[in-house]
Amino acid sequence: MDKDNRDDFTFAKLSDLKLPLSFRISQLEGIRPRKSVSEVLESPELRFHGAQSSSLSDLYVTCQLVADNKPLTIPFKTSFKAFKTNYTWNEWISLPIQYCDLPLNSQITFTVWDIGAPRSAVPVGGTTFRLFGKKWTLRRGKHRLLLWPGKEADGSTDTTTPSKLGTRDEMGRLEKLVKKYERGDLPRSEWLDKMAFRRMEEIHAAETAKSENMFLYIDLPRFDFPVVFSEPETQNTPSISTPPTTVAQTPAAPILPLSFATDPHIWAVLDPEMAHENPVEDKHRRLVRSHRSSPYDRELKPNAKIRDELGEILSYPPTRPLTSEEKDLIWKFRFYLARDKRGLTKFLKSVTWRDPSEVKQAVEELLPMWTDVDTDDALELLGPGTVDSRVRAFAVRQLNRADDDELMLYLLQLVQALKFESAASDQRSSRSTTSAISYDDSGLSDFLITRGVTNHVLGNRLYWYLMVEVALEDRMVAKMYGRVVFKFLSRILEVAANVASSCGGKASWSRRWQSAQETSGLQRTLGQKRFEKLRSFINDPKNGLINIPPLPLPLNARIEINGINAEKSSVFKSNQFPFLLYFQCVDGSEYPVMFKDGDDMRQDQLVLQLFTLMDQLLRKENLDLKLIPYDVLATGPLQGMAQFIPSKTIAAIVSEHGTLLNYLRASHPDEGSVGTYGVEPNVIDTFVRSCAGYCVVTYLLGVGDRHLDNLLLTPDGHFFHVDFGYILGRDPKPFPPPVKVCKEMVDGMGGAQSTHYARFKNFCFTAFTILRKSANLILNLVALMVDANIPDIRHRDVHEQIQDKFRLDLTEEEAIKHFEALLNETSYFTVVLDRIHDLAQYWRS
Repeated sequence: MDKDNRDDFTFAKLSDLKLPLSFRISQLEGIRPRKSVSEVLESPELRFHGAQSSSLSDLYVTCQLVADNKPLTIPFKTSFKAFKTNYTWNEWISLPIQYCDLPLNSQITFTVWDIGAPRSAVPVGGTTFRLFGKKWTLRRGKHRLLLWPGKEADGSTDTTTPSKLGTRDEMGRLEKLVKKYERGDLPRSEWLDKMAFRRMEEIHAAETAKSENMFLYIDLPRFDFPVVFSEPETQNTPSISTPPTTVAQTPAAPILPLSFATDPHIWAVLDPEMAHENPVEDKHRRLVRSHRSSPYDRELKPNAKIRDELGEILSYPPTRPLTSEEKDLIWKFRFYLARDKRGLTKFLKSVTWRDPSEVKQAVEELLPMWTDVDTDDALELLGPGTVDSRVRAFAVRQLNRADDDELMLYLLQLVQALKFESAASDQRSSRSTTSAISYDDSGLSDFLITRGVTNHVLGNRLYWYLMVEVALEDRMVAKMYGRVVFKFLSRILEVAANVASSCGGKASWSRRWQSAQETSGLQRTLGQKRFEKLRSFINDPKNGLINIPPLPLPLNARIEINGINAEKSSVFKSNQFPFLLYFQCVDGSEYPVMFKDGDDMRQDQLVLQLFTLMDQLLRKENLDLKLIPYDVLATGPLQGMAQFIPSKTIAAIVSEHGTLLNYLRASHPDEGSVGTYGVEPNVIDTFVRSCAGYCVVTYLLGVGDRHLDNLLLTPDGHFFHVDFGYILGRDPKPFPPPVKVCKEMVDGMGGAQSTHYARFKNFCFTAFTILRKSANLILNLVALMVDANIPDIRHRDVHEQIQDKFRLDLTEEEAIKHFEALLNETSYFTVVLDRIHDLAQYWRS
């Protein structure tokens, strides 16, 4: 830097100083008095003290950085040195902390130690030096620190060992003048300066000889400019606005990453004024946005550059907040975006919902003319942030286009959305009558009831989803769901009566709706008898379980049952004693169901529902990965049932057959097979595909606590997971691999070098790519379950947990490379030895 530029600066900021804190311990000056003969006689151990020796003793200095009564570094010690004529170290100490990270009240403690006895040391004296002066400037240059004899340095805020006292001796006065001279504050005269420094050396020697104090001299780096304390500038995340259509009314405080923090979620800076509107921004918004729908606004179209910017904004995931500039841009081209189905959710986030004129134009003019939106956007509009009932009603109308099978995939979340429907209605009384937001009923409950009544499979699930919420401890929510159940059952009876009157003999139609109550009673009855002999209880004619009038099974209402096979039914030996019932179906087949009482199955129900959805998304792209997401139904907070699939755990197979290939070969041998290890080709293909499918879906949902007892394999090659007590990254075991692929699975494909393992990886990449396209749908479904009292979702940022898995910030090619790296990290062939040990520990049950 040349001199002209340097003259432009008068100080430097501490936050820009990215150097480690360093200083030099120079020397110790002062007379160390020796103990008298009488003192040594009274305390014989004093004769070992270094001060009693005829030569200079072996002193050393320890130093430590402290602030707010807490140490910031470990103590550092000077190296050993033999002294001859004086105590001089001249040793530089560098602490592992940068200047920019120093707090304002930083202090360095110095303690000089001497030999006290064999293998012990006593303090010669200690002192505490403040790094910043009164004007918040970093101290620099040479400093003389007063040692407090016999004391260890006290690093507290109100230290008892300060480095300087209020009174100043002659040498202290001269040293202050020397510092001014070095800074250039005093005029220089070469011939006179030499005489002054010679005289100062004489005064220093005389002062030291007669002084009873000891002083430690240190040197601090001399910077070109004074260094003023300043905190690192925070990089604020975009302010999170809180329109009623997207997020809650009270915004959360932003996460502000500090410059030295690698994880922005560790440090949270709360701003008490965050909830208040900035009057400058508010005025700017009102000036930028025109509330008049002029012909110019309607015909306004973006140029190529702005069109690209709008396309990028519309591709944002639902969790990403919009900046004020992005909101203004969307509002400006709102009429142009009305033809884009992706633009509605972003437009509603751009509306200022406290402004009645904007609300009126958005809801009454733009919303009716907007094109139909996709299901994922409709689900987002039914979330907890959408308060205006007209927006919610628009979302309900969009869902009405879905058929019953598609609606079944989202039914669990739509039942949860009724909570937000009620919340919107409850706020009506607390709002002013002049508010432009509508709090009328959007018709979501009527929509679900209508669809449930016309389809008994859908209605059966709706009934159980509602009844689980009725049984929860929150009485306000239970009462709301109770009203929906009453309305639903009333509509069923009304429709049944109409069918009976019009069709005469078809009154048995209502039997479909009685199955829920009858099967619930059956479960409670068998649950009370779980300690008795189950088979004798079923075979007793008085219980009426051998022959049952045909009725739909609540777990899968497409199947009608007419009895129970007592010989195959059994009770599992576990804490809750779940029992397995083999139901006889009307078509002559059997359907095994496991009943549990005492376990919360709502989380398993959610996971299997999302597995089913992902399987449907993959099949739409003509990718069949042979997933078998078995049916799970929670009939209460601590009760439920699950489909039982005849299979064996990986642990049992390894114990009985040695390898998975031996197990498959024993079930479906094919001696003439080429490249399938003596197993039928379609069985190996099913195994490879199902391993890939579950590898991807368990990764996306962060399924944890995997071991060889909850990985199962059917004789025909279907691999699947059970027991989903830990999801979204939670795992009770150490060293959880990101992708759950165990050694036994790879061996079952023929090893990591086989063609089947290569096909497995390609299936994984394809499935991951397909599901990334539907990331918003999966994110919105999980977000609707936040208030469902499911353990691993409650009080957690589920959006963040799942969105990180999709890596939407990467291109498709980069995402495939990312997933391949995760697979390579997990593969037991490609990891280092210590990682192999970690993975082996993880997969042990």
